[in-house]
Amino acid sequence: MPRPLLATIDISALRHNLAVARRCAPQSKIWAVVKANAYGHGLARGMRGFADADGLALIEVEGAVQLRELGWQKPILLLEGVFELADMQVVAQHQLDIAIHCDEQIRMLEQAGLPGPVDVHLKLNSGMNRLGFRPEAFRDAYARLRAIAAVRQIGMITHFANAEEAGNPGMPLAEQLARFQRATEGLVGPRSLSNSAGILLHPQVQGQADWIRPGIMLYGATPGARSAQGFDLQPAMHLTSRIIGMQHIEAGETVGYGSRFAATGPMTVGVVACGYADGYPRHAPSGTPVLVDGVRTRLLGTVSMDMLSVDLTDVPGAGIGSAVTLWGAGLPIDEVANAAGTVGYELMCALAPRVRVVEN
Repeated sequence: MPRPLLATIDISALRHNLAVARRCAPQSKIWAVVKANAYGHGLARGMRGFADADGLALIEVEGAVQLRELGWQKPILLLEGVFELADMQVVAQHQLDIAIHCDEQIRMLEQAGLPGPVDVHLKLNSGMNRLGFRPEAFRDAYARLRAIAAVRQIGMITHFANAEEAGNPGMPLAEQLARFQRATEGLVGPRSLSNSAGILLHPQVQGQADWIRPGIMLYGATPGARSAQGFDLQPAMHLTSRIIGMQHIEAGETVGYGSRFAATGPMTVGVVACGYADGYPRHAPSGTPVLVDGVRTRLLGTVSMDMLSVDLTDVPGAGIGSAVTLWGAGLPIDEVANAAGTVGYELMCALAPRVRVVEN
């Protein structure tokens, strides 16, 4: 029999979460973000789950080609654009949209001599200081793109640094919006705003956006604030396993590498078939929540490569073969991520190739 660790992907949950995004911004079109192998859920599964999206957006050029080969006919946006001149031929062949965030990418377009039209999305650095043209250079970049015969439509795009904390003094959301409005005023083309946090937390922004770009919310997690359930989001990835071993220990005995957990009294410890080589965070501390036979319990000690230990002391009837939920139904991935000092994005994307994946 195969190892009992299993990731189950719920396609209906992907569809549901897309519908939530649509309800939040009914006047906007949706780029469903499927970068990083659809946040670990699988590119083909993401395509099926987001069939009603107006377009798909990702980073990887080869992923965009795969989507076309799988039959996706609607727009595909390369969020980081292209990385070398040869990529421009792939853009033309597969009719891809591309972000343009620097002078070098404009030069590639100028030099490519593409035979057919391409839609581009000019990125403004509105304050995140990651990718994009600064406001004072934005209109010149727009004019250069307008002069390229192969460019059909120029969209305008930016990315919020702190939509989860709109009043962040380092870069308030309102200031980014104001910079975007000033830089794009009078320019022709669709505007793309709002990641998941912008969509869920700032409905006033949606009226200014022709397109939105939901990511983490589509997979049933949140960028912060309320719980996913509070936003009517459903988990799309369920990571489950089983108890494969048990130990009965006494006060003072320790568990795992580094002996970081010491029992204060008699305990029953269960060993679960899952470890950091499967994508579970090695840095998750004792106390990180786990479900065993539907009962909430806790992680004990250091996560190993292939196994982790949980407290079965107060889980009546638990034993070898008991069902374990590491995240998913009944245990939101955000809760596990918060306990581990990270975000749900990382846990999803870290799912290892050796983990069996099925759909329901």
